[in-house]
Amino acid sequence: MTDALHVPVLLAPILARAEGATRVVDGTLGHGGHAAAFLAAGAEVLGIDRDPDAIATARARLGDVRMHYVNAPYASPEAVAAVRAFHPDFLLLDLGVSSRQLDDERRGFTFRPGAPLDMRMGPDAPTAAEWLASVDEAELKQVLREYGDEPKAGRMAAEIVRRRETSDLVTSDDLVNAIRASLGPRSGPGDFARIFQAVRIAVNEELTGLEEVLPLFREAVGPGGTLAVISYHSGEDRLVKGAFRLWSAGCTCPPGLPQCICGQVPLGRSVPRKAVIADDAETRANSRARSARLRFFRNSDASDQSPTRAG
Repeated sequence: MTDALHVPVLLAPILARAEGATRVVDGTLGHGGHAAAFLAAGAEVLGIDRDPDAIATARARLGDVRMHYVNAPYASPEAVAAVRAFHPDFLLLDLGVSSRQLDDERRGFTFRPGAPLDMRMGPDAPTAAEWLASVDEAELKQVLREYGDEPKAGRMAAEIVRRRETSDLVTSDDLVNAIRASLGPRSGPGDFARIFQAVRIAVNEELTGLEEVLPLFREAVGPGGTLAVISYHSGEDRLVKGAFRLWSAGCTCPPGLPQCICGQVPLGRSVPRKAVIADDAETRANSRARSARLRFFRNSDASDQSPTRAG
């Protein structure tokens, strides 16, 4: 196997923050691009992925006794238990779909003509066709609006429901035609990409799993440990940014009290405060990096647990 299988996004800043880490979790292993770099830096690595094909490819590619595997969604009880038992000092989540999955037409992540409406990151989820056949119109409207930033979400949800009453939506063409009927003849690839992304996020429950697991993984990396998250969708990044901001907050007592009575202390801090983005050279070499936003949260050391006054 070669590194062409998976070009790891934002690898340089990740390795800089992971310097000195000895036990690293790659919670979205894919085909092992980031994991290979962690191994080369001398770390023991736990790789998690819900896609059995990705696990098999990574095993064949990496072939290192310091590499351990869990074939499950990163937010599953099995994966969370494995992470806690591993006692990592650095944990990475590279969200979204891998380039290898996108390139495999059988996986149905893109709107290439004739592709099946699958979109599953692993066998634990329903297919997109199954989800579209059963989701109610109100939920579909919400998904299209929140995950696809679609201003005409109500019209599109109604059109999809109308069409499925007479014929199942089973291929990319079926969904593309519903989008065109909703948005008009000027709709194009950008619109299709947004809607397919929205359906994919819903099918795989990506934001739900992320919201549940972030505080668990922050705790798992322990005092002085670092949690790193790469997001590609505005909803993902808002969720990560909000969690990191909450954890960075100190005392919430009203100003004027002589001493803190809430007892809340910062759990750590974002380092740096703003998201890291790819430079021009990386985006030219890897188009997937263009929409990537990388955020780090470093837990406080065990000794740094005194309340800080607000205001």
